[in-house]
Amino acid sequence: MDRLVLSDAGWERMAPLIIGRPDQKGSTGRDNRMFVEGVLWIVRTGSPWRDLPEVFGDWNSVFRR
Repeated sequence: MDRLVLSDAGWERMAPLIIGRPDQKGSTGRDNRMFVEGVLWIVRTGSPWRDLPEVFGDWNSVFRR
């Protein structure tokens, strides 16, 4: 995907607030930034979850998370 919503500076501010970081106990997210980008893509486009592009990961995994 050549267009992402979050700037690097915005992501740096948001990253410590996302659960599933490597420094936390329990399972970690595979790619937290792409998860957030996927959620923002759904909000921005109004598309159903099944239409989430593969670049963001499996739609059902992103949806369940």
